[in-house]
Amino acid sequence: MAGPPIVDKKIIKDDLPFLVEFYKTRHKNPEISLQEKGTSKALATELRKVGFTVTENFGGYGIVGVFKNGNGPTILYRTDMDALPMYEKTDLAYQSQLKATLNGEEVGTMHSCGHDIHMTTWLGTARAMVAMKDKWKGTLLLIGQPAEEIGAGAKMMLEAGLYQKFGVPNYGLGLHSSPTLPAGKVGIGKGFVMASSQSVDINVYGVGSHGASPHMSIDPIVLSSMLVMELQTIVSRNVKPTESAVVTVGTIRGGTVGNIIPDMVTLKLTVRSFKEEVLEVVNKRIKEIARGVGIAAGLPEDKMPEVIIREAGPANFNNPAMTSRVIQSATSAIGKENVIDEEPVMLSEDFSYYGQTEHKVPTVFYWLGTVPDARMKKGDLPGLHSPFYYPQPEISLETGVTVTSQALMDLFNTKM
Repeated sequence: MAGPPIVDKKIIKDDLPFLVEFYKTRHKNPEISLQEKGTSKALATELRKVGFTVTENFGGYGIVGVFKNGNGPTILYRTDMDALPMYEKTDLAYQSQLKATLNGEEVGTMHSCGHDIHMTTWLGTARAMVAMKDKWKGTLLLIGQPAEEIGAGAKMMLEAGLYQKFGVPNYGLGLHSSPTLPAGKVGIGKGFVMASSQSVDINVYGVGSHGASPHMSIDPIVLSSMLVMELQTIVSRNVKPTESAVVTVGTIRGGTVGNIIPDMVTLKLTVRSFKEEVLEVVNKRIKEIARGVGIAAGLPEDKMPEVIIREAGPANFNNPAMTSRVIQSATSAIGKENVIDEEPVMLSEDFSYYGQTEHKVPTVFYWLGTVPDARMKKGDLPGLHSPFYYPQPEISLETGVTVTSQALMDLFNTKM
């Protein structure tokens, strides 16, 4: 009896010169969230060349590529496309020199989160799957998603009717560049792998006064300082020790000069957890602590701290059965020694939305190693969103295309 189909590694290897050049072009031409016009056009053009039916400008600059290859399951494979508003400091020959306008200000642009690797792996996988179409049957649904960095793109595409127009997939697959795994390896975890992400603003009101007359004020800067420290007790004293949560105050803004006590300070927080019930506890305590600080300061009811809690993006959950299948695929493609059991992280990714609709599509999101060998040996590991982060293109792309193609092929040919 014939065994499962195996990816043709020569096809992938021979395609690397094209893919590396495509990657460098994308790296030099990053476009930030909601501005991905040229990027989406480039991807759409390449998909059409190999036979995909492509819909553009779907949910912003989103693209949907469909390749029907007989009867079989439908598998969604998504890449994000947007870059970050920051200046690159890698000194690569192909580093970004582009600028963009954000909120009326000029900013640098950089693929410091690896979305250029994601896109090129996605394109390379599309090309490989078409070249190996005699080894699988089904429909490959490729999603080029905008605005991941602001947590909006997946929702935009789903709300535009992605599943209604193109059908509900049987499985969903995605990947993310890892700044800690060596190029040539992948990391795959089961269950929760990335946290939900929620933004919270707290407007702390007070009574302004001259800096030399603090007794005539209720100082919102002091109240904010107290609030920051009290918020740290939520995770240590209110969240069950076996659960995970993060409460980080990322900005404090208030006041103008040193001799004026302002009448308002704004705190901006990020809140992370894996489970909705944990998030509910955290949100409840944020409100209670904010009000408690206001009462202790003697603020009147109309000046109590205002807590603005925004909708949380769901956590990424790797379906256990599908994950086992993808781990087997990766192991057969690149060897057991190169497949790492990756632990959960409190980072977030809006890929989670594709599996969290009422259809509950099984999904897997895995980490693609990108760190150059020399950097691994030196311990020089800039994190994602660092102006110094860059991947090793050739090995990362070859590994990503090989593992993803094998996983897709196995999913197309396996009943779970």
